[in-house]
Formats: sequence, C-alpha cells, structure tokens
Amino acid sequence: MSDEKPRTESHDPDYPEQLLEFMRTGWRDDAVPVPERPQAAHHARRRAAVSAAFPGEIIVVPTGPERVRANDSNYPFRPGSDFAYLTGDYDPGSVLILHPSGDAVLYTKIRAPRESDEFFRSRDGELWVGRRQTLDEKATELGIRTAPLSELTAALADCPPGRTRVLRGFDPVVDAAVLPYDTEEAGARDAELGRVISELKLVKDEWEIAQLRAAIDATVRGFEDVARILPADRGVSERLVEGVFGLRARHDGNGVGYSSIVGAGANGTILHWIRNHGTTVPGELLLMDMGVEGHHLYTADVTRVVPVSGTFTPLQRQVYDIVYASQQAGIEFIKPGVAFRDVHLTCMRVLAEGLHALGVLPVSVDEAMDKDSTLYRRWSLHGFGHMLGIDVHDCARARKEKYREGELDEGNVLTVEPGLYFQPEDELVPAELRGIAVRIEDDVLVTAEGAVVLSDGLPRRSADVETWLAAQREAGGPRLP
Repeated sequence: MSDEKPRTESHDPDYPEQLLEFMRTGWRDDAVPVPERPQAAHHARRRAAVSAAFPGEIIVVPTGPERVRANDSNYPFRPGSDFAYLTGDYDPGSVLILHPSGDAVLYTKIRAPRESDEFFRSRDGELWVGRRQTLDEKATELGIRTAPLSELTAALADCPPGRTRVLRGFDPVVDAAVLPYDTEEAGARDAELGRVISELKLVKDEWEIAQLRAAIDATVRGFEDVARILPADRGVSERLVEGVFGLRARHDGNGVGYSSIVGAGANGTILHWIRNHGTTVPGELLLMDMGVEGHHLYTADVTRVVPVSGTFTPLQRQVYDIVYASQQAGIEFIKPGVAFRDVHLTCMRVLAEGLHALGVLPVSVDEAMDKDSTLYRRWSLHGFGHMLGIDVHDCARARKEKYREGELDEGNVLTVEPGLYFQPEDELVPAELRGIAVRIEDDVLVTAEGAVVLSDGLPRRSADVETWLAAQREAGGPRLP
C-alpha cells in the first residue's frame, strides 16, 4: 500500500468512477536493473564512523521534506547534505537510522501500486513525477537496508531518550517524534552529532575529490561560456551572465552550488550581490563568483574578475595584482600541518601591504595587522577562504580547534579567495578607487607536497586573464556538447 493519501489540488478535475476503474487497469510494470553504486562502500564507511563515535546509541539523520515555493509549487528538492553524505540517497522525506548493532535502515517512500489511485491521480504519483525505485532497487543501488516510510513512526517510538541522537532542524516530524530526555542536555548531544559529521567531512576520500574535480571542470566551462557572450563594447545584463552560467551548471551538473554572484562595476563591492539586475559597462570590471554543483552534490566555488573592455586600466591592474599576490602567497604557504589561521594572516598581510602602497592604509602594515587593530579589513571584510565539499561552506559545524583554529591536513579541500573592495561611498579612499572590487577565488586540494589548485583551468594573472578573455571572445558563443 501507499504511504499516504493521494495529493491533489483544488483545480484538479473530478474523476468519475468509470474513469477511475479504467485508470486502475492495463498498466505494465517493467523491472529496472539497478547495479550497486561504486561509491556505496564510501557511504557505508562513513556510517560506520558515525556509529563508532557514539557506541551503544541510536543515530537518526533525516533529509527533510520538500519545501513550498508558492501555493502548490515546491522548490526543486535538494537533499540534506549530511544525509546525502551518509547514504547517497537524494529523494525527499527519507530518514536514516543507525542502530548500535551496526544495522543501518533507510526509511523511504515506497512505490504506489499501479492499480492505486495515487499512481495516476496524486501529484506525487508516478504519472506526474516519474517512476520511483522499489525498496529492493534502492537497497541494491545504495547498499543499505530499506524500509517503508510508513514504518518510521513505530521505529522512532523505539528510540529511547538519552540514548538517541537526532540531526535536528531538517524534519519537524522527526524532531517532534524523538522527544529529548532533558532539553539542554539533548541539545548539546544532538549538536555533537552534527559536529562529528562535519569533522568527518574535513578530509575528502578519493571519490569525493573526483566529484569536486568534475564540478570544478564544469565550472571552468561555464566561465568560458560567459566570456564568449560578454561584449567588450556595450553593456549586457548581469542576469544574462547568470543565466548562461546556469545553463552550463544545469547541463553538466545538478545546477548551481549557490546563488551566483555577478557584480558589474560597483555591484562587485557587495560581497553577496545576488540580485544581479545591473548591467556591465565597458571600462569597468565584472566580478563573477559562481560554481557548478555536480550530480552527487559536490560543488565548486570560483571567482574571477575580468575587464569588460578586455584590458585592465593601470589602477584596476594594480588592485588586481595586489589580490593575486595575496592569493598566490596563501596557496604557496598551504601544506599539511600549517595552521588555517596562518594562511589567513599570510594572505591578509599581502593585502595590507598593497593597501599601504595604494596610500589608503592610515597606519603601518604592522599596526594594521595587530589583532587589536586589523584596520585593513575595512577593504577586505572576509577571511581568506573556507572548506569546500558537499556544501559550499563545508564542515561548518566542526569545532574551532579542528577547523578555523586548527591545522590543515592532507585531503582537505578549501578555497583561497582574498579580495579588496572599495565602496563607492567610501570617502577615505581616492575617488578613482571607489567602485573597484577584486576577488580571486580558487579551489585547492591539500596534498603531502603542498597545494594543488583544482581550478587551474582558469587563468589568474592579470595579463593571462586578458589573453584568455580575448581568446574566448574570438572563439564565439557557448560551446554545445
């Protein structure tokens, strides 16, 4: 039987009984061969690691339901990152339960029988959304035991308070079903589950690195597509740039990994500019922070700044070269055992030196770098980078001593993205600097030998950016597959 009643809408036409009887018959149900995914073993090892961190306890990890966008239309579903990291399942509403015995069960929505009304009438039915996997098919593909979602309520009722940890905030039904033994203590216990998963994600395995490489390679193609349609002699909408990249992201991956930032001119000084309703201007810069999310949800995160006219002005080049020098210093500093914070300080010192050379820093470089000052941050604002993976800001719940105050380790993947932003309203800088924004961001793998720039398919030096832009424009429109 189906897990729930058919979901219909107020404007749906009525079904006469004769039509219902007719629709319930005559459907062939073909079997679909499903091999086990090669990455299933990686997911199993991750589940085992989570269970080992909490011996004798039950772990509950939901992916969350679909979210309403407006009235009866939903946002495209994107599974919970931690859930996907542990299961490889991308369907909405599912819940993973890890038992102390080592048994893992994935509770998921079952297929409706072909003779049921849900099959053809429900907005969740297969004639509306396509064929679902059977429980056996999903179990085979993911390498995990499956059970109907309708059995979840009973399973959660058997999860004793004090010996159960829940990844909360994803599924209100699960949150309400597993009542905490003590609110304050349970909150800390559940938060520790999120922390452990985040810290497991710090070091990527070979399959994850391959997914990141694929997403980054697609992102390089997306930037090339954009450069090919960017005119040098007239303005175009930031949303044209966003849309062209989004086409590549949707074709080569799951979509964009985050809302694309396309900042023409002074819009580039707004760190999270996602309105993208501006227009490029010849003679100004265009800042683009964009990344493709791959088919298995691992995302790239790359930023490039190009001169719309094709050539940097002397002042634009000076600012760009400062940021490039900062980024290069950070990349060269990266290796296992290096403190995350020291990479930050390495990048920031070069920015501070550049600001001093521009004549805008009101104190010496050493004074600006003092932890009780950091005056340079007026024009840089953010840190040097962040961990990257199945989330664009991956491992966010890891302890500070393991992440921001910890040391880099082989297998970390992180961004290096220093930037300088001179706001158009900033009266402490010369007028000619106002509205200039430069951020250069690349995705870096930490290896035993040091940093490997995974996004090196895109140029970083100012002269190379000009050459690359000219070559893309010469090549013409976006490449078709």
